[in-house]
Amino acid sequence: MALPKLTKLELEIMGALWSRGALSIREIQEAFPERRRPAYTTVQTTVYRLEGKKAVRRVKKISNAHIFEAAVSRNAAQGRLIDELLGFFGGRTQPVMMHFIESGKLTLDDVQEAEKALRRLAGKDKSQ
Repeated sequence: MALPKLTKLELEIMGALWSRGALSIREIQEAFPERRRPAYTTVQTTVYRLEGKKAVRRVKKISNAHIFEAAVSRNAAQGRLIDELLGFFGGRTQPVMMHFIESGKLTLDDVQEAEKALRRLAGKDKSQ
């Protein structure tokens, strides 16, 4: 199944579910900072849309409250976002990497870790 495209609000709701586990709509709403908390009905509508996209699923019902959990992993959603970002650059990673370097968000340690990961992947390809 292809991963659904998620809006900013949907990602914020997913973040609450990823960090806190299964939650009711009220608990999801209360996970937002008070100063920018969306209305209950906004969260409810968005959760139902996420359910339609198969990004969340109902796991149980307590009284009138349905409890939802993430059906898509954080890593899968992050991978989808990164793939979308690279799509803006024609799949090229160099412009993104240069931005990270120039903004100070990519350190020499990060580069060395990436190099180790690339070597491990290259070694797996040779052994197959």
